[in-house]
Amino acid sequence: MPTLTIDGQEITVEAGIPVIEAAKRLGIYIPRYCYHPGLSLAGSCRMCLVEIENMPVLQISCYTRVQDEMKVVTDSEKVRVARRAMLEFLLSEHPLDCPVCDQSGECDLQNFYMEYGRYDSRFAENKVKKKKAFPIGPHVMLDQERCILCTRCVRFTEEVSKSNELGVLNRGSHSVIDLYDDKTLDNPYSGNVIDICPVGALTEREFRFQCRVWYLDTQESICNGCSRGCNISLHYNATARTYKAGGKRVMRVKPRYNPEVNQWWICDDGRFGYEFIDQNRIEFPYIRTDSDLEMSTWEEALQKASGAISGALETVGPEGVGIIVSPQLSNEDLLIVKRLFVEELGISNLALKNPWQKPGYEDDFLIKADRNPNTQGAEKIGFKGDAKAILEKAAEGKIKVLYIFWHGFEDDEAAELLGKADFVIFHGVNWNGSAEAADVVLPGVTHAEKDGTFTSFEGRIQRFNQALLPIEEARNDIEILLDLAGKLGYAIEISGEQAFEEWQGLTHEALGEHGTATTSEAPTEA
Repeated sequence: MPTLTIDGQEITVEAGIPVIEAAKRLGIYIPRYCYHPGLSLAGSCRMCLVEIENMPVLQISCYTRVQDEMKVVTDSEKVRVARRAMLEFLLSEHPLDCPVCDQSGECDLQNFYMEYGRYDSRFAENKVKKKKAFPIGPHVMLDQERCILCTRCVRFTEEVSKSNELGVLNRGSHSVIDLYDDKTLDNPYSGNVIDICPVGALTEREFRFQCRVWYLDTQESICNGCSRGCNISLHYNATARTYKAGGKRVMRVKPRYNPEVNQWWICDDGRFGYEFIDQNRIEFPYIRTDSDLEMSTWEEALQKASGAISGALETVGPEGVGIIVSPQLSNEDLLIVKRLFVEELGISNLALKNPWQKPGYEDDFLIKADRNPNTQGAEKIGFKGDAKAILEKAAEGKIKVLYIFWHGFEDDEAAELLGKADFVIFHGVNWNGSAEAADVVLPGVTHAEKDGTFTSFEGRIQRFNQALLPIEEARNDIEILLDLAGKLGYAIEISGEQAFEEWQGLTHEALGEHGTATTSEAPTEA
């Protein structure tokens, strides 16, 4: 393993890595445009130039491999002059439309120019005119005048998505990034080209002109779109953290690096599938009077729910109540569900899977057919079973009270069975068939509005964090369950994190940034 010195700091690294990566490990950021650790090397932008002892000219640090006893200087006057010259070349054909560019505020062209650029411009010629903003796919807009030809997007479509929609066309100053004939950028990972574009050439159609980036706050989270458990960052409007009817709080979703799960990428379904957080939400508790659902207080809703459960337990026993949990619930939610309904009430009619929910598309990269984030966690906690069997028992009158978490049951057969149930409690976040058919509706929260963990299909437990306040009168799911337990006469005094620690022997903090493989035993029946 070679030992080298960078800006006076000594470091030992594995042989063959580029100087730019060795510097990063010392906390030294070398400017770059074309370099990305998840893509092949291009060495075309020349912004990462550094001085290396005994080499007569500056070297590009992305292509230069470390060597033993190498001495590197990343910020000398010679280096700064070279970077200033490169920026002048790049900006010679770049439009001055920063005020209307969505990349403004997070643009590397702006940032590097403020540090290295020439402020006495020598440019006196007309710029080459190219195509301004136009769609190249369902989610991506391309502005060729802003492009600096770093080719990150081209390499992404060749090497990661392997869909090959983009290329460098024409020659010289007329070179442009564009679609190949008869192509559209609509592969399942197309949104990643927006993330890796260092300037404003590729922008997100859904985000364009919606919010300036300096109004956004971010929170680390986990994608709930499938069982992969991709690491993401929720970017939300800091001035609209509290929900207003018709408003939009989450503005966009970005991938968060995890070398063990999704590396630098996420699929488009996960990136653009956040609308449910603010749309079609159940904002208040409801109870059915006569044939209509009417808004109620939490006291009334919980009283009616607990009364129905108590009545079923008294007349039929634990067999008179059926619980259908959702793999959209966190591990902490499910542990409290188990504590109340299984350990305290002795209920055994339990189900997890919705047989009417068809598996989704799956590939050999990130996307999994299971469109739920916590199926593995639910099974390890002890929930299995098929919801159809529970619904059939309810339709036959054997189960007097159905408690359904999240599941919509929109299929005709499921809706018919649900319509025959004596009493239905729905606990979830969005209006659906189950909520419309329920006698009591309890509004819970999304993963963006609470803390918790999911367990991926690989058994990796990962933490997500609260970004938003609960919508209107919606409440944290564990708070709802503990209040319901109190109404039923059981004082359960435990938090979700305490239940998690008992289950795994780990705190949330111990999971770290990238999660950890589960330490629990094989799944046990609840």
